Amino acid sequence: MKKNIAVLMGGRSLEREFSIKSGQRVSNALKKLGHNVIKLDIDESIVENLNSEKIDLAYIALHGKDGEDGTIQEILEVLNIPYTGPGVYPNVLSFDKIISKQIFMSLGIPTPPFYFLNTSSFRELGSSKLLPFIIKKIGLPLVVKPSAQGSALGIRIVNDKESVPEAIISALSYSKKVILEKFIDGVELAVSIIGKEPRILPAVEIVPKKKFFDFESRSKTGETEYFVPARISASSDKKMKEVAMSVHNALKCTKLSRVDIIMDRKEEIPYVLELNTSPGMTDTSLLPMSAEAAGLSFEELVDEIIKMSL
Repeated sequence: MKKNIAVLMGGRSLEREFSIKSGQRVSNALKKLGHNVIKLDIDESIVENLNSEKIDLAYIALHGKDGEDGTIQEILEVLNIPYTGPGVYPNVLSFDKIISKQIFMSLGIPTPPFYFLNTSSFRELGSSKLLPFIIKKIGLPLVVKPSAQGSALGIRIVNDKESVPEAIISALSYSKKVILEKFIDGVELAVSIIGKEPRILPAVEIVPKKKFFDFESRSKTGETEYFVPARISASSDKKMKEVAMSVHNALKCTKLSRVDIIMDRKEEIPYVLELNTSPGMTDTSLLPMSAEAAGLSFEELVDEIIKMSL
């Protein structure tokens, strides 16, 4: 049945361009499926625009701030408009990596050891003096990243102690809190979960040409090799799926999520990096790759997301 579907895209996050590409591709698929599409860029008029249209469903094609932190979900809840992806609670928890990692640790879900610092601790508590202790505890190399940001923005892998302060300053330009995390040498995996009765799609193995899967590696064609299904052992695959589903359930996700995991090469431990509530839908995005490997075309994937969200 034909529906009026608002595709929410753009916004003011640093992932705006990526979001527009996702939104445009989803819009094209929805039109092929016979739906009426209303494309809405997220700005100060969004409440008025949503309220003035007769909308059956909002497709959230937003990434980063306002789109994956519970903000747009809360607006849609107030307006009684059904929407794609998990609800407010999972978005709030997953967007702040410190909170989500604390939840993982409390439930025994493997995640790389870490410490966090914030701007006020540096300005008022002299936290810079803690860095030698943190480096001693975690070891080098370590990963420095913002606590609330997507698409690997602001992330650096640091090999020497002299480079840590600069990496922290860079990360703090993206978020008020920064994570210093143990670097895990392993296979990077993206595990997509979909459905009201959740099922795991074939995992994507990510092999970037650079040292890690940064923003450019994610968004530009030819910067990364992908293998679907991932080239891991049967035992690693089983552990990966168990952990991914545990994360999906721990953060109370519904309908859709993508869990990013690094599989330790030696010990076969699947360490959880983060959970994404609004996975990309561009031609280089991981969820569509997984769906295709499971036999779903892009239009069929969008159709399933729409049907379970209505």
